[in-house]
Amino acid sequence: MGTQNPSVPLHAQTRVAGNKHPNRRPGAVHRTGGLQHDNTRHTTRFTVIGNHLAQHGELSLLAIGLGTHLQSLPKGAPADIKTLAARFPEGATRIAAALRELEAHGYLRRERVRTATGRIITRTISCNQPASAHHRPETPATAVPQRREACEDSGTHHPPTAREKRGRNGAAATPRKPLPAVPTPAHPAPALLQAATDLLADLRRHDSRLLLSACDTAHLAPGVAAWLERDVTPAAVRGALTADLPPEGVRRPAALLAHRLAAQLPPPPPFRAPADPPPPRYPMRNCDGCDRAFRSPTPSTRCRDCRSDLQEAA
Repeated sequence: MGTQNPSVPLHAQTRVAGNKHPNRRPGAVHRTGGLQHDNTRHTTRFTVIGNHLAQHGELSLLAIGLGTHLQSLPKGAPADIKTLAARFPEGATRIAAALRELEAHGYLRRERVRTATGRIITRTISCNQPASAHHRPETPATAVPQRREACEDSGTHHPPTAREKRGRNGAAATPRKPLPAVPTPAHPAPALLQAATDLLADLRRHDSRLLLSACDTAHLAPGVAAWLERDVTPAAVRGALTADLPPEGVRRPAALLAHRLAAQLPPPPPFRAPADPPPPRYPMRNCDGCDRAFRSPTPSTRCRDCRSDLQEAA
């Protein structure tokens, strides 16, 4: 009777509180209600959106919604700020900020491309996997890229990215591509080439963005000379080279001018028959008989009237 049972607890254990349970996360609150889903399976007109975008921890609600909208658009749909501002009640400032958020987190990529007419446009690429914007793996030619492209003429200027400046493995970037070929005149006279060089050097006075180097000017001069040789006035050549420049600026003015000189080269002037030569003008001389001035193809010393009088007298 004096020996105590060691398996019996000394006192009754208290129940652990719900918010201090070891299997419950700190700060979690047990709720009996909350969101419920009434789902119906989609068979047409639906888009698969990853939870990494829909439940992103750093993107704003506007950026998440805009990213979802961009992934639902078909290829080639306009996706510039002006079009999105006309589609949604949010203003252009908030939409531009949301696009920058998506671009910073890898859901959006913008590339500047040149069309066949020389116009520079911005291509917007929506990525459904954020890692593909920064670390795109090497894929075979038959693989289908997981992206949708939407091209728009937004005209927004973007500075070159680090990948454009350096190679894939950190090596120096490849040298700049050579300038496009320009037409050449049929008769490259020195005076004609000098006039073309002066016209190119004067372009910066009309548009400061068209400041050309000496090497670029030497490459473009034959193309301008070909225009001048075809009876195009210097003012018309200057207008063709400076008209409708991109408002955001020109990254390489010489390449744009070379493209325009080749693509917009006018046809040769129409054939014109040579005009009849003017009648010859004989020198003036004075008549020895009447001292009257007259012109004559023969070295005669008397005018026609005096010659007639002499013939009658004879």
